[in-house]
Amino acid sequence: MPAPIVVQVVVDKPLAQGFDYLWDKDLLGGLPEVGAIVEVPFGRTMLVGMVIKVSAYSDYESYKLKGVARVAPLPPLDPAVLRLMNFASQYYIHGLGETIIPTIPQMWKKPDDWEKIPQKLAADNEKKKKKTLSEVSEGFIDENRFNDGQKLALEKLRACPSSEFKAILLQGQTGSGKTAVFLNWLSGILKDTSAQVLLLVPEINLTPQLERRVRAYFPDKKMVVLHSGVSEKVRGIAWHAAMTGEAKIILGTRLAALTPMPNLRAIVIDEEHDPSYKQQDGIRYSARDLAVWRAHDLKIPILLASATPSLETWMAAKAGRYEYVRLDERAQGASLPQVHLINMRDPQTQFSPGDVDKPKSKSLITKTLANAVSKNLASKQQSLILINRRGYAPVLSCSACSWLSKCEQCTSYMVLHKAGALGRKSVLSCHHCGLVKAIPNHCPDCGNLDLTSLGQGTQKVEDSIEEMWPGARLLRVDTDSSRKSKGAEELFQEIHEGNVDIVVGTQMIAKGHDYQNIGLVAVLDADSRLFSQDFRAAERLFAQLVQVAGRAGRSNKSGEMGGAIYIETQFPEAAVFQFLLRHDVDGFLSFTANERKEAGLPPFAYQALIHAEAKSLDKAIRFLGGLKRHLKAEGHVSHGLRVYDPVPKAVMRVAGSERAQLLVESDDRKNLQEILEAMDRYLRENSQGRISKEGRIRWLIERDPISI
Repeated sequence: MPAPIVVQVVVDKPLAQGFDYLWDKDLLGGLPEVGAIVEVPFGRTMLVGMVIKVSAYSDYESYKLKGVARVAPLPPLDPAVLRLMNFASQYYIHGLGETIIPTIPQMWKKPDDWEKIPQKLAADNEKKKKKTLSEVSEGFIDENRFNDGQKLALEKLRACPSSEFKAILLQGQTGSGKTAVFLNWLSGILKDTSAQVLLLVPEINLTPQLERRVRAYFPDKKMVVLHSGVSEKVRGIAWHAAMTGEAKIILGTRLAALTPMPNLRAIVIDEEHDPSYKQQDGIRYSARDLAVWRAHDLKIPILLASATPSLETWMAAKAGRYEYVRLDERAQGASLPQVHLINMRDPQTQFSPGDVDKPKSKSLITKTLANAVSKNLASKQQSLILINRRGYAPVLSCSACSWLSKCEQCTSYMVLHKAGALGRKSVLSCHHCGLVKAIPNHCPDCGNLDLTSLGQGTQKVEDSIEEMWPGARLLRVDTDSSRKSKGAEELFQEIHEGNVDIVVGTQMIAKGHDYQNIGLVAVLDADSRLFSQDFRAAERLFAQLVQVAGRAGRSNKSGEMGGAIYIETQFPEAAVFQFLLRHDVDGFLSFTANERKEAGLPPFAYQALIHAEAKSLDKAIRFLGGLKRHLKAEGHVSHGLRVYDPVPKAVMRVAGSERAQLLVESDDRKNLQEILEAMDRYLRENSQGRISKEGRIRWLIERDPISI
């Protein structure tokens, strides 16, 4: 009797181990391969899993093993992506199955449809052949049109060998032509007809613009776009094209970083500093960090592009671990925008009762800024006004008893949204749990009819601007407006085509967009990001201000002024604003590095958070306190390793669950890995999946958190 074929399969469950199954080669049409996607019986249900091992032996008797039911009509995942998944699973302390399976598009996780998929793929190819309309492409800039700085940067990139690992930081002023440089560099790599390249952007809204530019450079190369905004069918077909090597250019957000690509030859991470590259649920990976590991593993170059690099990347470049390439002037030769700080404490910046042009209702912007916007409108240029809060007002309040519109399920306030944003009527909405409620007619506590809105969001600023400049064409760009009939791409197109005079929006408008006629940029309520419990708040604010300032004056020619940025603040003396006045990115990063070094914070230390969720805060705190005591008792807390006391999270309650966290800090990455693995073992021994047996506490380990 021939020896049975046993395969080990991992499934999307919070379990550390794989499970043994029998493989019937006659039923399944061939021998098993590591990386094959399969359907298996699991308990009383059927699950999709992946084969991670093939052998003739199991710790269990053959008759006790269930058999693999079906195999997906897919080639197995390539060994390189399996190494990446294995590393991600170990580094981020997450089960291998729950690391791999969520990266597979939903279309390939429906075994009942597997037989129909080949027809779907064939139909999609047929449809593409019949498509006569050429896809929109724009923005091709030949290297002959480069300025000296761009030519030198391109030479340096081309000098890097394509067959060995090299991490390159391309740091350039906003508008310095970084995209044109890296696309010309990729054209050399893509001369190899089998080569694939990966282009990552931080947000979905940035993909259409880059997609058009890539098409202009590579009209003959198959490109696929991967992000959560595309339909499951489109994503499934695109993922298949990438994993079979058919697609040569893979453009996407962080989820694209884990896509199988058998012939990957280069990676580009655009806006590498952006916190959006860090996943905030499930396996909390950093797409940027995993992309660097992947490039190292494959011995290929990776380019990290940014006007404001993250402190970690900048220090690696300064220390010589990364190649450092700079672009210090704008592509067209225009100067950088002039920075104006409006001191909100200075009465002269505000409207006074005697001003002729004073608006009827209380102005939400200063007199200084209003005058600058009027001047900009007169010169037929567009104005961009950033306020990083959507909705009408952050909170509704009672003037009699100080009642505030708190969310019943979260420790946060419900935001007032006016009619048309989230429905036909004005509503209160919680941005944490999604609860939506009608606005009360009177105060729920004292019955007072006089309810007032506190603070301001994009909708309130939009109303104020409409009143001040009734003749101006106004557009609001935030997640509320882009959710409606016009998607974000159409809204941005309106700006590019010059159909708008004033744009009001959240940080969506600040990143990466190549606007051609913005003369003025304004930032309202900048101070809300300045003071925070998060030690990275100043770094993020500085990056955002540089990015949004860079939207101004991009099309101006050599010698022309690069527009202006106005920032309303009560603290103009703060380091963030002072370095911005001089456009001194390196100075700010050097200042921040010294601060962090003195405080012993990342990147001079390594951190992890253990999150706990329970029905009561006491339970969550006790659970984490017990974990800390266990670590001390077992001797895991050694020199250079700090385990802090458990504390409630900044937003303590979300959707009815109370949340706490335990911070672990180490001077050494290896020591941190060891203590996290010890924690994971202890927690798993006392849990079912990721829920503790005692107290039913849900827990999660997060490596390298970006907010604490």
